[in-house]
Amino acid sequence: MTQKTLCPYCGVGCGLEVLPPAQPGKAVHRDSDGNPTWQVRGDRAHRSSKGMVCVKGATITESTEKNRLQYPLLRDSLSDSFRRVSWEEALDRIATEIKTVRLTHGSDGICMYGSGQLQTEDYYTAQKLLKGCLGTNNFDANSRLCMSSAVAGYMQSFGSDGPPCCYDDLEQTDCAFLIGTNTADCHPIVFNRLRKHHKRNRHVKMIVVDPRKTKTAEAADLHLAIKPGTDIDLLNGIAYLLMSWEKIETIFMDECTKDFSHYAEVIRHYPPALVARKCGITIDQLETAARYWANSERVLSLWSMGMNQSSEGTAKVRTLINLHLMTANIGKPGAGPFSLTGQPNAMGGREAGGLAHILPGYRMVKNPQHRATVEQAWHLPEGRINPNPGRDAWEMIRGLETGEVGLFWVAATNPAVSMPDIERTKKALLKSRFTVYQDAYYPTETAAYAHLVLPAAQWGEKTGIMTNSERVVTLCPAFRNPPGQAKADWEIFAEVGRRLGFTEQFSFTSSADVYQEFVELTRNRLCDMTGLSHERLQQEGAIQWPCPESETATVASGKRLYTDLRFPTNDGRAKFAAFHSNGLAEPEDENYPFVLTTGRLYGHWHTQTRTGHIPKITKMHPYPELEIHPRDAKNLGLEETKEEKWVEARSRRGKARFRVKITKAIAPGTIFIPMHWGALWADNAEANALTHPESCPISKQPELKACAVQLIPISDPIEKMEETEQPKLQESLKKLLPI
Repeated sequence: MTQKTLCPYCGVGCGLEVLPPAQPGKAVHRDSDGNPTWQVRGDRAHRSSKGMVCVKGATITESTEKNRLQYPLLRDSLSDSFRRVSWEEALDRIATEIKTVRLTHGSDGICMYGSGQLQTEDYYTAQKLLKGCLGTNNFDANSRLCMSSAVAGYMQSFGSDGPPCCYDDLEQTDCAFLIGTNTADCHPIVFNRLRKHHKRNRHVKMIVVDPRKTKTAEAADLHLAIKPGTDIDLLNGIAYLLMSWEKIETIFMDECTKDFSHYAEVIRHYPPALVARKCGITIDQLETAARYWANSERVLSLWSMGMNQSSEGTAKVRTLINLHLMTANIGKPGAGPFSLTGQPNAMGGREAGGLAHILPGYRMVKNPQHRATVEQAWHLPEGRINPNPGRDAWEMIRGLETGEVGLFWVAATNPAVSMPDIERTKKALLKSRFTVYQDAYYPTETAAYAHLVLPAAQWGEKTGIMTNSERVVTLCPAFRNPPGQAKADWEIFAEVGRRLGFTEQFSFTSSADVYQEFVELTRNRLCDMTGLSHERLQQEGAIQWPCPESETATVASGKRLYTDLRFPTNDGRAKFAAFHSNGLAEPEDENYPFVLTTGRLYGHWHTQTRTGHIPKITKMHPYPELEIHPRDAKNLGLEETKEEKWVEARSRRGKARFRVKITKAIAPGTIFIPMHWGALWADNAEANALTHPESCPISKQPELKACAVQLIPISDPIEKMEETEQPKLQESLKKLLPI
């Protein structure tokens, strides 16, 4: 029987159809190792992807059987080997450790670090356990490293989180402005839709802002290869020209926005000559970008990590939104500021309250009425929810360093690879009094730092909800049994809650029960989903929110927010923001003369827990390469020859070694390294050995996109490393062979 579901990789949210390995009259479908595996194809009925699928989605089932964690494993010390234990012993141990930490550290000594790969039911149950029952807001997710600057930008400019656009806008825009996103590689199906529209309509312009000439940039009418850290200079420079040319919508601004005067005072300091010089582009390029924007009736901006992962990430997002407010490019087809989420359910996590400063239904922990509403819904005493934001992801690491965090619970993510300043992160993880690691795959780098490892059911093995970048909600049904004793994440959280005495709060019998409770907390909110249920989504397919209970007709994709030009602020007006550019938190200097930027490759996903086991993808991307411009390569004595070239990249925090790829597709002075390789996949090639934890003061999102490095050519890549934590990690990983 064919099952409709959603791809569990990026935030595009492509619909998939999966078919059993054996079908009447057909040969058994097998993976590259000859094992029977479910077949995958694009779901043509899914409104977001229209039957398209990339290599990751097409090969997803090949990873479901490989390197799976099947049983709970426990050890008392990181120097011990794991032993297999029952679920009873594992869950009792977690409950005991939580009780102990509440006595010794207080509830704020407990931290959970989750993931945009969790389903909404998983996210919601975790919020109820930590923020409600345990009274700590110390739940954060790897979305903090991914989308929190977009969240903060939307909240501060519009009064609420929630991307206002939809994918139909990709085919209705006059001008697509892509900044800080390699959409062709990282959100390929979104790019395919945009590219087709661009090709068919000669008047449609595409602007791409990126120091690399990516596949995305190759398709652009205008590629602005700006220097890293000059995004605000560029955006303010475009605003300067729009204002000088009187290409602004004053009536809209007067009636629907406020605080423009403060912004006008800032942008007068960004004349074209200054901006062109700071950004490393020509005045003509700057003016062309502004002219494209000014002459278009419908401008759609798209952005991702290149904007968000910055020490001024929120400022960048809000400055981009300013351009939309200046020109009334919002609330209409083909227009608006559209953040592309990085993970399959990062949007669902935001809806469910899955960051340390928010609550379900786009509520804030600082708001007394918001807290009271959630406490009543959860049948908790008044004042149970802490009024202060919890620890964000990096503050959790700092809490492990100081001993303030007594229990660290990680679910569906791999922070021993993905966090910034990874050597410091690893040292902090070694100090953890008790770490619970809950994942589908084993071993992983983070498992080396865990005391208790729990087997989680993954995509296709549990039923739940995911929301994509355009707010389309899809039911992902279970179509196969989880291996061994693996359980759904929400079931694990709920069972711990019951063991702690919160029986009433965790009386769910199915994920459908969890979802129905969750959607009640969205009632009358911007993200109202009270008209949705597992049953309706099963019958009708994917549906976009808002979808209130009163909306009884079938709801398709294509909705936009703010079509009435009223915003969920106190006075109904959107807010301009006035930011000067501060540049990089760690700019290049004479000792570290290159700016490193990191990012994804088309085929791989995060830290390779899935894609690293798929031969087609590993052949596509067999090892990490450092991209460098020919001029910089020549200065380092790395002229192009058939012989392999290697360099050691060093920052103020660490070092790593890479094969060299000499290419004109990157700006001089900038280098690029992919972020997918941890200690299990390559020796001493971790991008985050180099990055720093400096973050945006508003969103708390680290500047993973840029740091200063030096490059040293090396002749022997196998040369022994200096003393670091790496040998300890490798030794620990030897103990992680499947039992």
